[in-house]
Amino acid sequence: MRNIILSVLGVLLIVGAIFIGKQISNSKKKERPVVQKVVKTIFTDTVKNGNIQIVIPANGNLVAKRRVELYSEVQGVFKTSGKLFRPGQEYRQGQTLIRIDASEYYASVQSAKSNLYNTIAAIMPDLRLDFPEVFSKWQDYLNGFNMDKTTPKLPEMTSDKENYFITGRGIVSSYYNVKNLEQRLAKFNIRAPFTGILTDALVTEGSLIRNGQKLGEYIDPTTYEMEVALSKSYANLLKVGETVKLNNLDHTENFIGKVSRVNGSIDATTQTINAYIEVKNESLKEGMYLEANLNAKSESDAIEINRSLVLDNNQIFIVRDTILDIIDVKPVYFSDTKAVLKGIPDGTIMLSKSVPGAYAGMAVKPYNSNASE
Repeated sequence: MRNIILSVLGVLLIVGAIFIGKQISNSKKKERPVVQKVVKTIFTDTVKNGNIQIVIPANGNLVAKRRVELYSEVQGVFKTSGKLFRPGQEYRQGQTLIRIDASEYYASVQSAKSNLYNTIAAIMPDLRLDFPEVFSKWQDYLNGFNMDKTTPKLPEMTSDKENYFITGRGIVSSYYNVKNLEQRLAKFNIRAPFTGILTDALVTEGSLIRNGQKLGEYIDPTTYEMEVALSKSYANLLKVGETVKLNNLDHTENFIGKVSRVNGSIDATTQTINAYIEVKNESLKEGMYLEANLNAKSESDAIEINRSLVLDNNQIFIVRDTILDIIDVKPVYFSDTKAVLKGIPDGTIMLSKSVPGAYAGMAVKPYNSNASE
């Protein structure tokens, strides 16, 4: 009886152990989770083609449109005039900028004029006898000859005989010699070619000025030009007379200029083309650094988007129902941040923001900003 009870207990222990083992084994088995399909929400825009103004950014320094580098063509001592020859000094047109001592040279000019007068006076008796018909005009010339004024032009010769007679006495050569000296005498006084301001002065009153020496720089402060270098791809976009918006680096001042000139050649080294923007404003100074936005031209039937939305092979993503697709586009212009495109039909739904990892056939959910919560 005891053996039977022990046998039954042993069988029960074995069965219980097998049952518990199966329970433990089954508890370690985990069900594989169901992968949920993620649909990204995207931002879209509806294409509406129109006229896009292509704006080219540029920058540069202002330079006076009218500027003169002053050089001396004669030698002498710089004499004091009515105004000090200093940077910032203003002059009106025709005012003396620099007056060089010309007393010695003036004496030689007067000597040459005197010789011319004496030569003409010496032939007057012969003219009275041989050419009485021209005597009166040469007499009038002598009467109007003033040593303190510019030598008047010689009377017009009316016959070959008169011409031979006057030329043979050396009067014509003496006249042109005097005029040459007078022209050089005028260079001892340097006058302002236009109303402006002196920006650089390299000499001072009392110093010796030498022939060919640079004396300073003089500008017209009312009109300035800014030279900008643009890529050669914009050469066919620039138009002379186009309005340009300018601003300083701090964007606190705005100015309006216009394209005055466009260089006809492209720099072979940098492959750029130079354009010149003319601007007028009382607050401008030479050397100021400005930024410009050139309105190159207006492109019809085009759109402007962020440059990051254009793929490497000139394609963009569009949305067909809830699936991304790719279409080819025709780029017209690229700036640092924007791109102007053509060839996209009106009503096309395209991405307005880049989607990381996007691909053709990707399921997406367009975002509707007007949807109610």
